[in-house]
Amino acid sequence: MDEQTRIELEAAAFRQLVSHLRERTDVQNLDLMNLAGFCRNCLSKWYRAAAEERGLAMTDEEAKEIVYGMPYSEWKAKYQK
Repeated sequence: MDEQTRIELEAAAFRQLVSHLRERTDVQNLDLMNLAGFCRNCLSKWYRAAAEERGLAMTDEEAKEIVYGMPYSEWKAKYQK
């Protein structure tokens, strides 16, 4: 497999993971941390770090909005137990 195909497949898998997490609002971050060792916030921090490695400025809140599909404060108000 060539490098570009690998990157495209990884990007597709990431998009599917984010989509799945947006749909599964019943699953709390604490549940994810306990079972998988990472949560939506971890994913958003990894996303921000990857952006910064490429010279792109991004705040934690901007990265969280990408992962959560809405501002984090809104997601917390709607779904966090």
